[in-house]
Amino acid sequence: MKAEFINLTEENLEEEHLCCIIRSKKLHPGVEAKRKWLSERLKEGHVLRKLNDKATVFIEYAPLETAWTPIIGENYYYIYCLWVSGPHKGRGYGRALMEYCLEDAQAKGKAGVCMLGADKQKAWLSDQAFAKKFGFTVADRTDNGYELLALSFDGTMPQFAPSAKSLMVAQKELTIYYDVQCPFIPRRIEAIQQYCEENKIPAAFIRVDTLQKAKSLPCIFNNWAVFYNGRFETVNLLDTARLKRILES
Repeated sequence: MKAEFINLTEENLEEEHLCCIIRSKKLHPGVEAKRKWLSERLKEGHVLRKLNDKATVFIEYAPLETAWTPIIGENYYYIYCLWVSGPHKGRGYGRALMEYCLEDAQAKGKAGVCMLGADKQKAWLSDQAFAKKFGFTVADRTDNGYELLALSFDGTMPQFAPSAKSLMVAQKELTIYYDVQCPFIPRRIEAIQQYCEENKIPAAFIRVDTLQKAKSLPCIFNNWAVFYNGRFETVNLLDTARLKRILES
């Protein structure tokens, strides 16, 4: 396949577009927050590889030890996102990106590669059926249907941190944990905060702004996690319709 891909680097980060939200001339708060977050993560071996075009075609992964997720293991890569959308589907881009990650892992002597999945495909999670075609299997799971998928090169397996399986918090009000890795999050948080204020809904918005916080979260986390009445609800980004259903349940 004669497609040109590029990796974001400290040198090109400011000028390259980010794939989830194509940057226009007007600054976008989510894009700029993600760009700032990436500027620190690239130093840790974080990789964002994308089609060299204005398209949502990319893979994003990092050493598991520095990945902002409550998953533990030694010498693994963790895939945050692998997306190919719209007219770019069906051209082999997803396969090319996955193969790049796996080859990179093997070249660096990694023990394997892992990613978040579920027993039923969920929005905002990469396609786990696609990953399983490469040999990913279930390494760990939670009681509510989330799975840790892993492709091991040496027989070892990562696992969810013990805290991630608790799926409970003490506070009963709507509680949302979030970070700024996903450029959709800042405006989504703003919209949910505004809705809660207008409707007098008690809510806590907890920004995950350190690796330590991310590794010790009381839930599965993929940039965003929602609790209500002390119970974990979802890793999916909320709109007001979905929020109303949670509050009425």
